[in-house]
Amino acid sequence: MATVREKRVALVVGASRGIGRQIAIDLAKNDYSVIVAAKTTSDATRCSPFPPDPNSSASTINTVAREITEAGGEATAIAVDTRSYESVQEMVDETIRRYQKLDVLVYNSGAIWWASVEKSPMKRFQLMQKINPEGLYGSIQACLPQFKANGWNGRIIVVSPPIYSRFFRGKTAYAMGKVGMSVLTKGLAMDFEREGKTGMAITSIWPATGIESAATAQVTARDPAETKDLRSPKIFSDAILAMIRTPVPVVNGLLDLDEDFLRQHCGITDFSKYSLVPGANPRRIMPKQFSTLEVEEQNDQGKRVDSTQIRKAKL
Repeated sequence: MATVREKRVALVVGASRGIGRQIAIDLAKNDYSVIVAAKTTSDATRCSPFPPDPNSSASTINTVAREITEAGGEATAIAVDTRSYESVQEMVDETIRRYQKLDVLVYNSGAIWWASVEKSPMKRFQLMQKINPEGLYGSIQACLPQFKANGWNGRIIVVSPPIYSRFFRGKTAYAMGKVGMSVLTKGLAMDFEREGKTGMAITSIWPATGIESAATAQVTARDPAETKDLRSPKIFSDAILAMIRTPVPVVNGLLDLDEDFLRQHCGITDFSKYSLVPGANPRRIMPKQFSTLEVEEQNDQGKRVDSTQIRKAKL
């Protein structure tokens, strides 16, 4: 087994419970040193029972880090408020202080509010933009110098959807941020490609069906029958691990679903092991296929403009 310093280092932002917790645990099982980052903290030594319900408020970055270390893995809990760029920068600085490098960034933090525009107050909208696209952008900005120090070798995984219009229905305020995150995936991928950073890839992933999480727990609490349409978060972490292992040209700029990626790139056809209810066949909530975002003139870059050269004094 690799020593701590030889291990690859993964920073998982939004790892205190649910899907993020599973991602952190499975990265550690695959010989990564994992930084478990989120806002929620606790004294893990006082947690009883342990481990806690992974979708409850008792699950924090500290209990997740304890789960990993007690299983023989390497993990460090670092508190972060993704609404604050200063807090995000401190998180990355602490990561480098402890591990001297960064190989993988997974951004799973998210705020959810599904309602019409009329029923989505400005405070809700602003909170989602702060945590979702702004938190992602800040995390990437803080991590890019570390990827540069690593010879521009690294992976970024973003929890955001493929872009299609049905996604906007009934949750426009939420969709504006999540689609913005997917635009960042596409745009940064283009930066990597045209700047010759062939060791870097950014990829977005989204669930094809409902996933057991703190959010879906609110739904199943009202109607337990909904549990049959859920999968374990293991499918999500398995897909992320597969994306990280896949060659850069295949995944850079890709917006994909967990099930679809595992089927196309790993040859998996039977997903029954991921069903939360044994024997159930969770309903797919995402489209079977998506329209391409590319146009005929995709490779025509036109006249390049670089604002850093035009407005140096104002940076």
